[in-house]
Amino acid sequence: MAKHYFDPDPDAASRPSTADLVLPDLHLRLNTDRGVFSPDKVDLGTRVLLETVPALPAGGSLLDLGCGYGPVALTMASRAPGAVVLGVDVNARAVDLARRNAAGHGLDNARFAVVSPEGDLAGEQGGDGTAQVPVAEDLLGPFDALWSNPPIRVGKGVLHAMLRTWVNRLTPEGVAHLVVQRHLGSDSLQKWLDTEGLPAERVASRAGYRVLAVRRSGG
Repeated sequence: MAKHYFDPDPDAASRPSTADLVLPDLHLRLNTDRGVFSPDKVDLGTRVLLETVPALPAGGSLLDLGCGYGPVALTMASRAPGAVVLGVDVNARAVDLARRNAAGHGLDNARFAVVSPEGDLAGEQGGDGTAQVPVAEDLLGPFDALWSNPPIRVGKGVLHAMLRTWVNRLTPEGVAHLVVQRHLGSDSLQKWLDTEGLPAERVASRAGYRVLAVRRSGG
């Protein structure tokens, strides 16, 4: 049985494909593959997020949490060319695709890294088999904005730990925007965030998805 997209090393046989991200302000054709999230087309929730979020800061450091093959991070990089965008994922295949997509579209301000579920950089294997760390530790925050279509199906324990870690890496003025399907618990997640001292506000609702704006503890 093939592993799911949130596994670090999916065992699904490779079957390269492409998916088009079409937004009012950009059109990107992206390389995809089996074993990553939504390989056949850009997920509807991702499109709802990208069509409803506010403008990004012109500079600073931006984060795509659970980047997959890169549609969110590359949109951030395109809309904020003066910022540095970091996309992180536990799935090494997805991160490799995201890097290729950034290079293919000339978005040099987008970086990508494989991370552990705890939010640390994970060692990666280079072509010669040696361990590599692709980005510097100082790129792991603080962030001026965070956008994410988070992996709800990892389970509440892992999801909650992930959100605690990364939302609390925002600057005091930074805001996270998360898109969550209503039927997969968007309202209960909003209540949990509030109880954790991570103030959450619903800022958009469309096609069965909620977009939540979240600030860090004490932000």
